[in-house]
Amino acid sequence: RAQMVRRGSRDRRHRGRRYDPRMPLHDHPNPSAPAVIMASGGQRRSFAELDRRSKNLAATLQARGIGRGGHVAVLLANQPEFFDVAWATQRSGLYLTPVNWHLAPAEAGYIIEDSGAQALITSVEFGPLMTELAESLTNVEVKLVAGGELEGFDPFEDAVADTGLPAVDPELEGAWMFYSSGTTGRPKGIEPPLTLEPFGTGPRLEMLLRGLYGFTEDTVYLSPAPLYHAAPLGWSTTTQRIGGSVVVMERFDPLQALRLIEEHRITHVQFVPTHFVRMLKLTDEERNRYDLSSLQTVVHAAAPCPPEVKKQMLDWFGPKIYEYYAGSEGTGFCAIGPDEWLAHVGSVGRAIVGVVHALDEDGNDVPTGETGQLWFETDVHFEYHNDPTKTAAAFNARGMSTIGDIGHVDEEGYVYLSDRVGNMIISGGVNIYPREIEDVLIMHPSVDDVAVIGVPDAEMGESVKAFVQPAPGAEPGEELAAELIAYARQNLSSFKCPRSVGFVEQLPRLPTGKLLKRNLVLDQTGS
Repeated sequence: RAQMVRRGSRDRRHRGRRYDPRMPLHDHPNPSAPAVIMASGGQRRSFAELDRRSKNLAATLQARGIGRGGHVAVLLANQPEFFDVAWATQRSGLYLTPVNWHLAPAEAGYIIEDSGAQALITSVEFGPLMTELAESLTNVEVKLVAGGELEGFDPFEDAVADTGLPAVDPELEGAWMFYSSGTTGRPKGIEPPLTLEPFGTGPRLEMLLRGLYGFTEDTVYLSPAPLYHAAPLGWSTTTQRIGGSVVVMERFDPLQALRLIEEHRITHVQFVPTHFVRMLKLTDEERNRYDLSSLQTVVHAAAPCPPEVKKQMLDWFGPKIYEYYAGSEGTGFCAIGPDEWLAHVGSVGRAIVGVVHALDEDGNDVPTGETGQLWFETDVHFEYHNDPTKTAAAFNARGMSTIGDIGHVDEEGYVYLSDRVGNMIISGGVNIYPREIEDVLIMHPSVDDVAVIGVPDAEMGESVKAFVQPAPGAEPGEELAAELIAYARQNLSSFKCPRSVGFVEQLPRLPTGKLLKRNLVLDQTGS
């Protein structure tokens, strides 16, 4: 029922003492080495340039009255300026909130307002969005724009120039304040406490990347997802903190990803399951076109990976694929390697940070192997910004925290996810987990993507409905719907199979692979 922390004593020792701080950018042995390389545009930012520009931006923000503990929002595409902003806040004791530019104006505006952002950095390409957000920016004191002119915004390049402003002194570690992706409700700001340790103090993520995945100063890390999400930004900046280089894709393309691995001799990469699915749909000729031998470690997370998809990726890439399970809240971390996974197919690993429990609705541990809500026993604390009710709901009376997942823990401590609490379908009094159905349907050759939800049913309370994004060349309609339902019946118990199938051009999935099921529910209710 509970898997104790592996390497936990070491981790607690680190948290109980101060590191010898070092300057992650300034102390690089080769200041002219690339800290970031853009995949398509070819733009580069050396460690020396990133150090200088972020230091100047930190001084500018300080001069404009944004001091220790202040909040900065960034709404940028994947571009080098994102790292200028990230390191400026991380070296000056500020909170940084990345804003997802795919959001509707009302959602983006809510995050900017709710975060209490005193500064906003964006680019000229989002000028029309900034016009729509005007009312949400009334309390933003500093507005900077990259790549051109925008009314009401000051030039970003002026803020990163050598202006002679007093440097931030002392330089202290800042923190990310990410907003949850809001897959089943409104996004929540995840606010960790500021440590105010000296800049260069090694965070927990640095230890994980070094110890679990072999990151070093020679690492070349490919980041294929939007930087406004926690893992892409956190892993990219931690790679730079260690001294490695980051290759950033402006947007994911499966064939380009393979080409970049060969071209830049990528050693480490983090994908999400939808990336795997898209790569597996390449032809054999396309898959074999590039040399992938430089790859040492492939990591995946963010969303559940269908076991058959992972098996096919292991057959292709070899035993280099590692998985982890964690949340932006940072209260727990499970991990599993390729050989472990083959021996425990479907598991997301054992806890290496925290102690994981499966609990029933009354907060009691369920018997080993039985399904319950997953909770982490940990000494890490966080708050949901401006929402004490949600903060309280994330912790139970035993001090454990949850991110809302359902699963079980086997006798060896391996964790298996079933689904999200909010996704569960109750049909005729029986609990049905959509993920199990999605894992089956995604393997059908006519399915490019799939989501399963419960819809109102007068007799059963809810019935199972599958929303399918057809593969290229597949013809949506009654014939394909019947074929998919029959396919499900061949692989699942009948009560789990879809009663109906709807077809969509594009599912509302984030680039990280997370599915906005709330949008499908709203479409069904007409709200």
